[in-house]
Amino acid sequence: MTARMRLNSALIPLLAVGMVVMQLIDPSGIWQGLIVAFAGTWFICWVWARSLKQHLRLTREVRYGWAQVGDKLEEQFTLVNNGFAPATWVEIVDHSDMPDYSAARAVGVGSFDANTWRTAGVCTRRGIYTLGGTTLCSGDPFGMYRVEVHLPECSTFVIMPPVVQLPAIHILPGGWMGDGHPRPSMLEQTVNAITVREHQQGESLKRIHWPTSARRARLFTRVMDGAPANNWWIVLDLDSEAQAGEGWENTVELGIIAAASLADRGLRARHSVGLLASGAGNTWLRPQSGEAHRLEIMRALARLSPGHLPLPEFLERTGPTFGHRTSLIIITPSMKADWLNPLTQLLWRGISPTVVLLDPASFGAPEGADAMADVLGRMGIPRFILSRDLLERPDARPGGRGQWEWRIMPTGKAVAAHPQTDMTWKRLE
Repeated sequence: MTARMRLNSALIPLLAVGMVVMQLIDPSGIWQGLIVAFAGTWFICWVWARSLKQHLRLTREVRYGWAQVGDKLEEQFTLVNNGFAPATWVEIVDHSDMPDYSAARAVGVGSFDANTWRTAGVCTRRGIYTLGGTTLCSGDPFGMYRVEVHLPECSTFVIMPPVVQLPAIHILPGGWMGDGHPRPSMLEQTVNAITVREHQQGESLKRIHWPTSARRARLFTRVMDGAPANNWWIVLDLDSEAQAGEGWENTVELGIIAAASLADRGLRARHSVGLLASGAGNTWLRPQSGEAHRLEIMRALARLSPGHLPLPEFLERTGPTFGHRTSLIIITPSMKADWLNPLTQLLWRGISPTVVLLDPASFGAPEGADAMADVLGRMGIPRFILSRDLLERPDARPGGRGQWEWRIMPTGKAVAAHPQTDMTWKRLE
């Protein structure tokens, strides 16, 4: 913390000095009275400002350390004045760099008193931001001195990309067994259930999916995946030369939302999911499972920005990383055919690719994704096209964290429909 006090207006000190000069030139009781008045005001302002400099403090707390696009950010501020001089005005200068959010305001606090308030905002853009520091600006009532107290305490705040319900995208399972098609009569079955169907007479009761059966009031059997459980590698192409769109509505954001949604889907299906991204400072996260890894992927996606590594070179560099029983998911806006050669080499190694094409034409580019989709179709590679429409869907700004929904009871009492689980305040340090 640093605090400083500086002279803001020299009018009263100059008048006091002028009265002293006049008293020396032409002694008079009038000059003496004015000297006492101006010098006394000067002294009072100095003591007032010094008290504010020494005793004015601010505590800043945030309820969460991370959020998702659309979530509500809420902070709590406590301004404390332990001095005898009241702060009739205090300007709060917020140095946070989070877009569309500012905690700046003007408040006041009495002597030996505290003032507490809260601010709220909506997380609109993914990224890693800083909340804080904060500067308190105040002064004496006459505006003679200006007091500035800089509080460097800050906290890193992560806004993760949204997870949306993507169109039907079937990820081709890796490995040689089954070629990605479920075989209910196979001797070797895995624990990966890809869907459920109605139970048929004579089938084993071990495969009954009881939650679905209880919900639909009849028996349902799990359909097991005939291919062995495999890892998912998500490859996100962030080559700046291949991107289309402007601002925050571009193929970069569309690709990051697609990667986040596919990673969430794969982890929920008990796959180990890895992430490779060719942005500024290449991202490499080896396949793992679990909630901690999901958050790690989301944090990595939150900080991504475009780079200068073309997709063909990126696939050649990362190719040795992929195992033989790997499902490779390529997300790219590139409509050039130069990356098909390294993709073919991966096919020869038994790696199963699925390509998600980000349609640049929907962002105003002259070339669309249909031609590339036809080429991939002739190669037998599953391909899917995502367009700008996905960014305009309501679930692309889902949020909900920090948001309250209220239900009115018959008695007239309002209760929270979905209470927040973590309501503790965390102080910025």
